[in-house]
Amino acid sequence: MSSDGSGAAKLRISGLHKRFGELHVLRGVDVSVRAGAVVSVIGPSGSGKSTLLRCVNRLEAIDDGEIFLDEKPITRLRGAALDQVRRRVGMVFQHFNLFPHRTALQNVALPLRVVCGMSRADAERRARELLEQVGLAAKADERPERLSGGQQQRVAIARALAMNPEVMLFDEVTSALDPELVTDVLDVMRNLATQGMTMLVVTHEMSFAKDVSDEVLFMDHGIVAERGAPATLFTAPSQERTRRFLDRVLHP
Repeated sequence: MSSDGSGAAKLRISGLHKRFGELHVLRGVDVSVRAGAVVSVIGPSGSGKSTLLRCVNRLEAIDDGEIFLDEKPITRLRGAALDQVRRRVGMVFQHFNLFPHRTALQNVALPLRVVCGMSRADAERRARELLEQVGLAAKADERPERLSGGQQQRVAIARALAMNPEVMLFDEVTSALDPELVTDVLDVMRNLATQGMTMLVVTHEMSFAKDVSDEVLFMDHGIVAERGAPATLFTAPSQERTRRFLDRVLHP
């Protein structure tokens, strides 16, 4: 699996630039993710990782470059066409963004009813299946305040999966969790990878990036400074800045 743009890709990002005023956050980023592959993005804070994902899902307008889904450009889509893309490309954020006044079941079922037009019974049936998939069938009737952070994040993953996406974007989904809650969330992501979900994952969980990814990208100062197979990048990185970063996070 390669993310250098060679070969057919499910998701491809070409020459992506993003500025916030004078700050040039993304400076010509190229990424390609094959169907069924997992690409992890690592790097220091402020390197542009989260902005990259937000641009892919069109939550941020880009200044230059192109984004392709199944080799069809999605960069300039608007309205219903953009809504359709967002159904195909699910995203899970660092913070859970659940409706506090709704149960776990209702949080997952709501988009099925509103976006997909399902009946309440069908939406709730599907929502229960998804909650079971993320290990929360017993928590279906609990509101977020009665769930741990890890459980809330798993509900958020189930909600994203409700749209039956072809690609999943994960933006540091464990960074707001206490360490003991991280494992269950990562296990859900590992299972998705095993099932063949195409995934672009921004993460600081180096063990996940090393064990699950087909390829790892190291971003620094708005560029992909290095990319490679996990076994190579983690053990013999070619760039000094990659070596410094890995030494800092793996041997604090």
